[in-house]
Amino acid sequence: MTVLDTRTVVHHAAPPPRMSRTRHYLMCAPLHFEVTYAINPWMDTANPVDAERARLQWEVLRNTYLSLGHRVDLIEPAPSQPDMVFAANGGLVVGGRAYGAKFRFPERAAEGAAYSSWLERSGIAVVTPAHTNEGEGDFLALGSMILAGTGFRTSLAAHIEAAEAVDRPVVSLELVDPRFYHLDVAIAVLDDGNGSAPAEIAYYPGAFSRHSQRTLRDLFPDAIICSEADALVLGLNAVSDGHHVVLPSAAVGLAEALTLRGYTPVPVDLSEYMKSGGSVKCCTMELHR
Repeated sequence: MTVLDTRTVVHHAAPPPRMSRTRHYLMCAPLHFEVTYAINPWMDTANPVDAERARLQWEVLRNTYLSLGHRVDLIEPAPSQPDMVFAANGGLVVGGRAYGAKFRFPERAAEGAAYSSWLERSGIAVVTPAHTNEGEGDFLALGSMILAGTGFRTSLAAHIEAAEAVDRPVVSLELVDPRFYHLDVAIAVLDDGNGSAPAEIAYYPGAFSRHSQRTLRDLFPDAIICSEADALVLGLNAVSDGHHVVLPSAAVGLAEALTLRGYTPVPVDLSEYMKSGGSVKCCTMELHR
């Protein structure tokens, strides 16, 4: 009988010094957050959100970013848009350029225009998408490339469109497990490679097709391999400044692996947001330089 090892795997070596870099984030308060429909395997309308607890958890996340020295801007939440709190899905912003979101499901369609309007008012030129995509949910920016997910929410055609919009090469990755319906619940960018250290990620191989697993191994041979157990508490839905990694508190194995690599885990409890299939990164759009 084969026994599966459920531990997060990390290669043991002397970690390089980690350097944080001030980041610029956009968030949306959970004023209207609730689970009123089901568009992913995590959502169950019979499992209601505790609105006050969700508000407090979101405030802790926002204050965590501020305490780490980062800038946090806020977008006004729109009525009848309960998932607008998941700011990452509102677009992709790199180097003063933005690629807008075009949501797969009609329940979220209005979010795309709301986020694009905010970005335009902030002086960022937005390319209006022709193809279905869900922003940073499926586009993760590194210094030299964009990792792009497809399979559930974002079309392959959007990968080409995004590359043109933000003028970065795009690496397409196929998601095959519906529990990991967005790239940002299957990969965490730990270091984007914009500083002195090379780009580094953590990921859960089981979320990807065999071909995409090989692509990730080739691009990131020293990546942290996340266990299924840590992935299923949305541990990879994390936000890193290159040193501090804000991640769900339940992902204890991943936190240990990060520490061994020289990162400082910053655990937060966003359990109310798991009811909608989201966590730290989902609530955070980064305006990448």
